[in-house]
Parts: sequence; structure tokens; C-alpha cells
Amino acid sequence: MPKIYHILNGDALNEQFPRNIKGEIIVMRECLIEGGVSGSNLESFFTTRSHFFKKHYGITHTEYTRKSVSELQKITTIKAGAEVHLWFEDDLFCQVHFWFAVHLLQTDSRNCNLFLIRPPELNHYGFGGYDSAELSTLFQNRMPLNQKETLAKLWNQYQSANLAALENTANVLKKDYPFIQKAVQAHIARIPTATDPGKPIASLKAIMNELNTHEFGPVFQEFCKRESIYGFGDIQVKKMYDEIMKS
Repeated sequence: MPKIYHILNGDALNEQFPRNIKGEIIVMRECLIEGGVSGSNLESFFTTRSHFFKKHYGITHTEYTRKSVSELQKITTIKAGAEVHLWFEDDLFCQVHFWFAVHLLQTDSRNCNLFLIRPPELNHYGFGGYDSAELSTLFQNRMPLNQKETLAKLWNQYQSANLAALENTANVLKKDYPFIQKAVQAHIARIPTATDPGKPIASLKAIMNELNTHEFGPVFQEFCKRESIYGFGDIQVKKMYDEIMKS
């Protein structure tokens, strides 16, 4: 029997994960849509991420290593032939982590059997809107990943900020994975230009004007409804909100 793993996108899913589903759980505790992601190898990549979390969130290198690196390194130790289930939603936050996980699993050309578990529709509740029985049903309907090498390219292209290649790969995968193209389009739309602050900030400004309020609570709730494709939490939205308020 192959060894079974479940890679979960965060502790919230881990807390509600159906305990009748067998396998070792690995929790991705990261936020790869924020900060630098450079690094020619995992060690230098982790250094880049550690510096980001220290500077912007006050998280020490020791804490980052204990909570995040330790889990990510578990992915690199999965042996060939294992059955790996990746629990990720369609929003950009989750998708970037999904791409990174597939990239790690493709390192050294390990031949693992990969499956994707995802909610059938994008909404701001994600897996949080499902109870244990419903999550078990999602697991039973898991999607085999048959284009692993192509999927792994998404991370390399995201990491190198090669938007043209990223968009091209999403188009190649569109037939079987249409949700990837939507996430890629959202990523490209969020990048600011000389005349455009990027879609998330532009959307926040529009919401504040339409609601005629600077109160963060209702603005955040409306942003989550309109821009669920980004999967941003209150921390990410608050940073953009503070940026708008300062300007």
C-alpha cells in the first residue's frame, strides 16, 4: 500500500479535517502572495521568506522555521509512489500555494500520485463552509493531477515574475484546470502600473466610495464578496486599506 499524505492550506482546514480520512497531514503555513519569493534553492528561499515575516510581521526566524519551514520540508521527504492529496481552493492565495506544493513534489522527478481536492465553486468561505461529511464527499470526488510537470512550471514562472509564460501555461492547462487561468488573470490584474494601483486597491477604493464609509469592517466584508478570487484575509486587506488611508 502506498503511503498517503494530505497537504492542507492552513490550520483552519486542519482543525475541521475529517478524522475518518486516513493519511499523514502536512499543513502549509505561508502567505506566498505577499513579499519576496526569490531563492535559487529552498534554503535561500526560506531565508527570503524569513526576512519578510520578520520585517512585516515581527515573526522571528526561529518561529518561522518551527511553524512553516518544518512543514514544507516534510513535502520534500515524501517518497516516490506515495499518494498525495492537495487540499487547495481556487483563489489566488490558495493557488500559489498549490503551485508551490506541486513544484516541491516534482523536485528530483519523484513519481508520486497527486490528487487535488477543491470546493466546486469559488466563494469567500472556501473549505470553511463545509462540515466533516461534506469534506469527506469532496475527498471522494478528488481530481487526479495528470499534468504534473506543466503544473509545476506555474511556480517557477510565478517566482521569476514571468507573466507571459505564466499566462501561456495557464492557457495550456485551461481545458482541465480552468480555475488556474482565473487565478493567473487575478494575479496579473493586481500588479500596479504607473497609472493603475492594481485591481485589489482600486476595488477597495471603489467600495469605500460606494459605501461612503472608511470603517474597515464593512469595507472588508464587501471586498471579500467582490474579490473572493484573491482569497485575501483581513491582514492583507488591512495593509492595502492603511495604504489608501495614508494617501
